[in-house]
Amino acid sequence: MTTYASALAAAHDAAASQHYPQAALYLVATPIGNLADISLRALHVLQLADTIACEDTRHTQALLRAYGIDKPGAQLLALHQHNESEASQQVVARLRQGQRVAYVSDAGTPAISDPGARLVAMLATEALRAIPIPGPSSVTAALSVAGLDISAGDTFVFAGFLPSRSTERAARIDSLASEPRAIVLLEAPHRIDALACALAPLGPRKLTVARELTKQFEQVVTLSAAEFAAWLAQDANRARGEFVLVVHPQVVAADTGDDLRVLQLLIAELPLKTAVRLAVEITGSPRNRLYDAALALRRQQDDTSSD
Repeated sequence: MTTYASALAAAHDAAASQHYPQAALYLVATPIGNLADISLRALHVLQLADTIACEDTRHTQALLRAYGIDKPGAQLLALHQHNESEASQQVVARLRQGQRVAYVSDAGTPAISDPGARLVAMLATEALRAIPIPGPSSVTAALSVAGLDISAGDTFVFAGFLPSRSTERAARIDSLASEPRAIVLLEAPHRIDALACALAPLGPRKLTVARELTKQFEQVVTLSAAEFAAWLAQDANRARGEFVLVVHPQVVAADTGDDLRVLQLLIAELPLKTAVRLAVEITGSPRNRLYDAALALRRQQDDTSSD
């Protein structure tokens, strides 16, 4: 059985000499799967905290015990998406008493996709301090293996979890399709098949799928959005675990005029959106560019027919 007794001693040796103000909230990043990814500062702060606010008290109690940290139930405070406003008031009250309060989500960095953002916003209005204790993040972990060159201009946007309703999800993906930057998405295993089907219209756009990051059955693969659903269907195990998806930046094709010629031929025979989608798949040109061109072509057709 893995023991973290030496890690606790190392945490004290490495971090105890630093200053940890009272009446401050510490946002502590916790492992996204592999318990060994905890930082020494995180361990020290979790030991030091007077109160640990957490998304799930049972989950956090088990995590603390895995590290050999013993906290009575009275020192744990549930703060999740359904009670964040009310529980944040309790955190503020404890901070006013001079306590050090740590906040942890179930995994990763709080207040990104997990609860915590409203708590931090409330502290700002109360002139109270929030201190980050950085560590594991599924978003940066997936980006690091997606092959993007951020320093060379491959920027990204974080979209998180898309709506669960199919019509709302499709509309959101349709709006994201014209986003030229990389897009980071999160998804749960019971909805990954539906998301794969919804992403299929992105066609040849590259997609890095990161599944079960840091865990025993971690898997990372890059394929086209059109291939994703079929890839999942090849093995039932591929739909298991938590997912981070990186939709790669749009590839800007050389402007040869061929894409507009293809669009002209298609729009003469098909509805506008269908013509644009097929033109993007055929030419690889940015969707927003072809969509704007299609609108202009359609206006020209309308003007001509009205003369």
